[in-house]
Amino acid sequence: MRSPQPLRNGGDNSCSPSHNPRFHSTVAEHKLRRFNLLILVFRLSSFSFSLASSVFMLTNTRGSYSPHWNHYDTFRFFLAANAIVAVYSVFEMGASVWEISRGVTLFPEVLQIWFDFGHDQVFAYLLLSASAAGTSMARTLKEMETCRASNAFCVQTDIAIALGYAAFLFLGFTSLLTGFRVVSFIINGSRFHL
Repeated sequence: MRSPQPLRNGGDNSCSPSHNPRFHSTVAEHKLRRFNLLILVFRLSSFSFSLASSVFMLTNTRGSYSPHWNHYDTFRFFLAANAIVAVYSVFEMGASVWEISRGVTLFPEVLQIWFDFGHDQVFAYLLLSASAAGTSMARTLKEMETCRASNAFCVQTDIAIALGYAAFLFLGFTSLLTGFRVVSFIINGSRFHL
């Protein structure tokens, strides 16, 4: 029988990470925790931008002779989409905090993974379509000379739309990460691993 080779600094093979399953488990837990923290940061960012976008659009009224956001169906759709994403992000941030702090998902794991991925996809496309529609309407208003009469209205509309695109960007990043979770779950079986 071959004797174990000594390690540098007087170490022993029995303490090496490759022979200690608890070490691998701890490393996997830390990786999963960092991964979930990254998802939480992206969710917080998408919440912040979608909420700010909703507030900018909602407060975009200048006076009785100025255009109002609620006179345009496109801007109502834009506001609704951003408000829905803000509410969804609050729920998902709560679920992320629960998972990080407790080490378990809010729903059964397979349901939670598919729920997150599916809803992230749907709401990301909702934000993208609302922002694209808002951009088109804002361009139309500029061509109709509406912005010359009320430049502040158009500037605030542009800011709200830019914030909506930023919310989409962060929700898109989140969607990529939850997609990775789905693929990892399918490959590794019943427990998500990194």
